Amino acid sequence: MARIAGVDLPKKKRIEYALTYIYGIGLNSSRNILRAVNISFDKRVSDLNEDEVSLVAKKIQENYMVEGDLRKKITMDIKALMDIGSYRGLRHRKGLPVRGQTTKNNARTRKGKKKTVGSK
Repeated sequence: MARIAGVDLPKKKRIEYALTYIYGIGLNSSRNILRAVNISFDKRVSDLNEDEVSLVAKKIQENYMVEGDLRKKITMDIKALMDIGSYRGLRHRKGLPVRGQTTKNNARTRKGKKKTVGSK
């Protein structure tokens, strides 16, 4: 079992897809990491030896912010937007869509369950 950045990677998956289980690493980043350490994309996680796992872990630790640190940074960035009172911060505070989506008919994911206004 390969454990990188505190995440157990699935044994049977190809390494390029298994690395995407780490928060903050997508497919493109995964491929860039594997190219840098000269590991084939087709290799399965179970086929990796300890040296290859440590190379990948070292590369991720040096060049990428992942898991807890990244989550903390994103939370702090959102909190900063709210503190300065920017438009985006206000939308976050109110629980409404932040990126300009319409809210008249949709946005149920962000606004929550429909609140029916009383009948006449």
